[in-house]
Amino acid sequence: MILHKLTCRSIFNPHLQVVLRTSWCSRLMTRPTSDLAAFREIFSKANNIAVITGAGVSAESGVPTFRGAGGYWRKWQAQELATPEAFSRNPSRVWEFYHYRREVMLTKNPNPAHLALAECEQRLCKQGRSVTIITQNIDELHRRAGSKNILEIHGSLFKTRCLSCGHEATNYDSPICAALQGKGAPDPETHDAQIPVQDLPRCKEVGCHGLLRPAVVWFGETLDSDILTQAERVLDSCDLCLVVGTSSVVYPAAMFAPQVAARGVAVAEFNMEDTPATMRFKFHFQGPCGTTLPPALAHHESEQK
Repeated sequence: MILHKLTCRSIFNPHLQVVLRTSWCSRLMTRPTSDLAAFREIFSKANNIAVITGAGVSAESGVPTFRGAGGYWRKWQAQELATPEAFSRNPSRVWEFYHYRREVMLTKNPNPAHLALAECEQRLCKQGRSVTIITQNIDELHRRAGSKNILEIHGSLFKTRCLSCGHEATNYDSPICAALQGKGAPDPETHDAQIPVQDLPRCKEVGCHGLLRPAVVWFGETLDSDILTQAERVLDSCDLCLVVGTSSVVYPAAMFAPQVAARGVAVAEFNMEDTPATMRFKFHFQGPCGTTLPPALAHHESEQK
């Protein structure tokens, strides 16, 4: 895979269409099965499992997705605020938006899907097997559930990066700075707080005090090459891939599972509905991830010892 210079896009990428058509002439594409026993048989023998997760897995925890109808904060969609240009024009408004998201996340908890993945990783690790989560989510619910092997390709709400010195740090302060206390209400009638830039979150490195930004990948920005290299390594070596709660339209993550399927590795999709990639996969389990995933990953006597 060549992923190192890919940018964050919320569109269906033409390259994915090519991936989805791969081997079209070599085999008749049939509807993926929902045979849990057949999945369990493959799962019991898999040694390196890659799990790709998206907004759907966190939606069941009550996390706003900011996609589709009603996906607005005040009168803006995330795509209008999550850009370097938006931050340059109005850092106060963008920080209000991310402060709101941080505060919301502090009230949410991992759901059964997060917990099932964490338990599965811990159990399989004792058997010498690996589970790695490649997530598009920035909410850290996988981490809070207990998962350890996590690649956050879009960053984290609870990390900041200094625009002056580049220092990146974990930050769970609530509020993240005094000026944002009580700010960030999503109601469309709410007026911008217009916080002076000097009062917004600032770097705590000695001698710096530069303006901080959320350490997330904004639209139009390049994804972290180190994380993509790790993701590439995981996807190239996996012998089972799970796609959990993702629409398979956000590029480049939308390419990951189809490329795994193209080399003959079983891919199981757990989602509320079909996606553009569904027909490329071996399994499709429809319904809430918190309902479909736990029984699929639960301990069974057929597992390796």
